[in-house]
Amino acid sequence: MSPTAQDTAPQGYSDDRPAFSPRAVLFALGMGGFAIGTTEFAAMALLPDFAADLGVSEARAADAISAYALGVVVGAPVLAVAGARMRKRMLLVWLMLAFAVFNTLSALAPDFALFTASRFLSGLPHGAYFGVAALVAASVVPRDKRASAVARVFLGLTLATTLGVPVASWASQYIGWRSGFLFVGALALSTALAVTLKAPRTPADPNANPLRELGALKNRQVWLTLATGAIGFGGFFAVYTYIASTVQTTLGGSETDVAIMLVVAGAGMTVFNLVMGSFADRNMNLTGFVAFGGGALVLLAYPLAATAGLWTMGIAVALMAVLGGVSTVMQTRLMNVAGDAQQLAASLHHAAFNLANALGPFLAARVVAAGYGFPASGYVGAALSAAGVVLFAVTLWDARRSGIE
Repeated sequence: MSPTAQDTAPQGYSDDRPAFSPRAVLFALGMGGFAIGTTEFAAMALLPDFAADLGVSEARAADAISAYALGVVVGAPVLAVAGARMRKRMLLVWLMLAFAVFNTLSALAPDFALFTASRFLSGLPHGAYFGVAALVAASVVPRDKRASAVARVFLGLTLATTLGVPVASWASQYIGWRSGFLFVGALALSTALAVTLKAPRTPADPNANPLRELGALKNRQVWLTLATGAIGFGGFFAVYTYIASTVQTTLGGSETDVAIMLVVAGAGMTVFNLVMGSFADRNMNLTGFVAFGGGALVLLAYPLAATAGLWTMGIAVALMAVLGGVSTVMQTRLMNVAGDAQQLAASLHHAAFNLANALGPFLAARVVAAGYGFPASGYVGAALSAAGVVLFAVTLWDARRSGIE
């Protein structure tokens, strides 16, 4: 029998409040993930369009992508700490409203300087939203279903790569690149409304305060978990960043082939996100090792697959998405080890993954620049994922030595 709202209500939820549906809550939270994923990945696809319109080179236009990532890294801890005393439902609503405003500003920016500034501002709510959304998702299901609940929030992010990005790209071709960011703004407003209507009206924790949240920074397990995700998941981005270049330069594929390969990557992420979330509910530690270890093996074989043809490359791209399971495992583990500093620790998870998004491509670029070709990014990815295995083992060893597990 499925749990009722009464059985799974968060602490502080009282009988005189409206009942809520865990499924509806997860759907509303996932909508925010879809909006965030669309703007994050669509910005890369729209780069040539806004570069030409704003009168800058594509290399210079990439600064706007970096500005968004920097906003995530800065905003995650700052907003998580600043919002410590707020009801989580209202904090999520305000974060989505800010996300809607800043993406709309991106669409209206008259020059590249203001566009870059608006992209930085758009990144600020990203990490805090996912961190708080994960906590709310975990609070509306039984404890042994928390990883699956977190995976369903992240489902919006992975679906964005297969649905949101193509819609934004299509709109860019027929309406203009600015429509892509307006589309995200509308999604964010819809999310704010859905969260207002569907999220549980749990009172704010009366004992919450910024100083208590900052306690996460003194927790060694939090730092080890963040480092594991930042380095280990960097392996995925080392290869994902150069998928288009590999298809076109190494295999001589068309733009259509690139689009299909990116859809394959997104579909793989979606499937593995759900599967690994379910496995993590049964054995989280084993799931972490499978995600990192399986990813390392696939990425090690990627250079050979990527030079053999589009079909073999597609299989490798789909299978490397097993690393997507890392995100759910690390997010859930942070909630387990953060103690009273749940909000900051959960939000820092997404700052760490944006560091992975910077680290993987940076290291892969050094190999490509040295003349080894785009498929060699797989070796870099395999090394980073293998490092994730080692760091995860060290993290678990430290937890057992400290009596945490």
